[in-house]
This record gives sequence, structure tokens and C-alpha cells, in this order.
Amino acid sequence: MSELVFLKLGGSLITDKARPYTPRLDKLTDLASQIAAARRADPGLLLLLGHGSGSFGHVPAKKYRTREGISPPPRSPEGEGRYWRGFAEVWFQASALNRFVMAALRAAAIPALALPPSASVTAREGAVAAWDLAPLRAALEAGLLPVVYGDAVFDQALGGTILSTEDLFAYLAREMRPARILLAGLEDGVYADFPARTRRLGTITPRSFDEIRSGVGAAAGTDVTGGMDSKVRQMLELVEKVPNLSVQLFSGAESGRLLRALQGEKLGTLIRPDK
Repeated sequence: MSELVFLKLGGSLITDKARPYTPRLDKLTDLASQIAAARRADPGLLLLLGHGSGSFGHVPAKKYRTREGISPPPRSPEGEGRYWRGFAEVWFQASALNRFVMAALRAAAIPALALPPSASVTAREGAVAAWDLAPLRAALEAGLLPVVYGDAVFDQALGGTILSTEDLFAYLAREMRPARILLAGLEDGVYADFPARTRRLGTITPRSFDEIRSGVGAAAGTDVTGGMDSKVRQMLELVEKVPNLSVQLFSGAESGRLLRALQGEKLGTLIRPDK
């Protein structure tokens, strides 16, 4: 049996973040074909797929400030009504993008199963508090490709919030102990001087990140769950807590790069603990 790998397809990769509700269908087709090729080459590959919301979920999330939760009391009925309307809209748009992803996987003959976080995850203060992982584990054991994604979820403290794919991976990594997390986006790794992009970092550790974090930058386009800085910080915390875990951030824009990463090639920027 092969190692367990978590793969995220970033929202900037699979949607046009400058144009609301616009999937990159050709890119989804290409990425799905690369995942299919990786599975054919290694039939025992244990892969968990996640994807961002891109120009779908992030647009209503920003409008309704869904990630922040409901404001503390006193709460007005009008404010709560607007919040929950936005919560439902984020859910709708996140699931709409997921259907495009699932259609691409199906067209590539990949037996995939979407497991929406909104239906199975409860959060507390913006982090996963409870998640029944039995269906996800069963999907892996059956040879299916389980798919999760950034979604609106109920929160015990905030009322509701949004959990990003990185938030979900952070919880799952502690429970399932993958060997690798692959984050495929548009950027070819992490740069010390974003947006100039003249100094790409081959490796980042918690100690080295303190020296360069001011130049890492935020996200391009609408992103309510944080940009590159947030992703790097979250993954640095994770590699310190999960033994033998490594994280790669790389560009999936060029055809073939995702397959190479799935097959073990070191692309982009590697995140690892200090030795």
C-alpha cells in the first residue's frame, strides 16, 4: 500500500478569481487526467483530494462576512437574517464549484465521492471541533477518491463560519497522519519578495520563515481565508505536530506538473520542521 497523500487544488488554479463564478473547465479536465494517470501508475495510491472555492464561495463570503460569524449580542433579527442568508449562499456556491470538480473527475473515469464539510463538520471558534471520519476512511479503503472542500459550517461559538481546505487538512492530518500534503496553485512556490517574484524559496522551516514572512504576501483576488502567508503559517504549525510530514506548494498551471508531484518529484517550495 502506498503512502497517504493529501492534495489540494487551489481556487486560483481551478477558477478565474478575477471573474465571479467562473470555473476553468479546461484546467479541471487536465488536472483530473493527471490524477487518473497517477492512480493508474500506482493503483495502491491513497489520495485525499481537497479544493478551494476560488471565485465561487469567496465572493458571497466577503459580501456577508461569513467567516467572521455572527456578531456578539445584542443581535438584531435583520442582522442575523442577513448573515444566515449569506451562509446559505456560500454553501450553495461552494457546492456549485464542487459539481464542476466532480464532473471532471467522473469524465476522467475516477471513482470519486464528495464529502461536504457542511454536512459532517462542526467547528468551534473557526477550527474543526468534531468530524465523523468513518465515511472518509471507508471511501479510501474502497478505492474511491474522497473529495472535501472549503465550505460553510456551523460553529458552536460563532454561529457559523467558513473552513478552508487548509483548515480541514490541518485536522485530518493529525487524525490520519499523511506522508505528504501537496498544495497546487498558480504560484510556483513561495517567494521572499512577492509580488516581485525574484526570490523563490526552495525550503521553509519555522525558524527561516520568521526572517522572510514580511515579503511572502497575501492572495491575489478575493480570498476571505487568507493568502500565502496564512497558508504557510498553518502548514508550518502542522509539520511541527505531525511526525514525518512534508508539505509542497507548487504551481499546477503547467500540464504534467501535478502528476510529477504526485509521483514524488520535489517541485516549488518544501515546508518541513527545523532539524
